[in-house]
Amino acid sequence: MDEMNDRTCIVTRQTADPDRLIRFVAAPDSTLVPDLKRNLPGRGCWVTAERKLVDQAAMNRKLFNRALREGVIIPPDLGEQVDRLMAKSVLGSLGLTRKAGKVALGAAKVENAVRSGNAVVVLHALDAAEDGVRKITQARRATFFMGGPEIPAHKLFSEAEMSLALGSTNVIHAAVLAGDAGTAAVKRIEALDRYRGGSPEVLAIRAAIAPNDGAAEELE
Repeated sequence: MDEMNDRTCIVTRQTADPDRLIRFVAAPDSTLVPDLKRNLPGRGCWVTAERKLVDQAAMNRKLFNRALREGVIIPPDLGEQVDRLMAKSVLGSLGLTRKAGKVALGAAKVENAVRSGNAVVVLHALDAAEDGVRKITQARRATFFMGGPEIPAHKLFSEAEMSLALGSTNVIHAAVLAGDAGTAAVKRIEALDRYRGGSPEVLAIRAAIAPNDGAAEELE
C-alpha cells in the first residue's frame, strides 16, 4: 500500500487526517527526522501529533525501526524538537498574516475584533496579566452569547516571542482576523495547542454561559 495513503499512527494504530499526524523519515545517516511539511523523500511513518505519543514512540525504538524497515537513531529530545519546529512554523505564519493586515494587536483592538465577530482566534502571551485576559474572555463569551462566533483563545508564546514574530513591541494580546490570509496561521496554532496537550485557556464557552438569571448581566 502507498505509504502516503496509509496514514496509520504507529503508536495507536489508528488512521487519521494528515493534519492530525506527524510524518517521520530516516535521514541518510539513519537519524530520525520529523517531516512536518510531509515532503521529504524516502519511506515515512506516522505518529499522532501529540507530544505524549511522540515521546512514547521515541521510547520504543522498535516502533520506528519496524515502520521504517531499518535501524534508526532517535534523537533524545525528539518530542522537544517537534515542538520547536511547530512553534517556529506558527510564529512564521503569524508574521506573514500580520504583513497581510490580518492581525489585531493590543487589548483594546483585540477586544473590538472579538466583539465585532471579526476575530477567528485570540492569542495571549504566557506572561499576560489576568485582568487583560479576563476582559477579552468576557468579550468572547458575550459575542457567543449574542449569537456570534465561538472564538478560541490560546496561550502558547511569551511576550518576547510574539513581539518578535509580529514586528512590534510588548505584544501581550493578539487576534487573527477573518480572511484567507490567516487560515494557515489558525491551523498551525490549533495543531501546536493539540500537540502540547491543549491549554486551559481554550475555554469551553458553551459551558461558561449556561443559561442562568445573571448570565446576560455578567456578559454585558
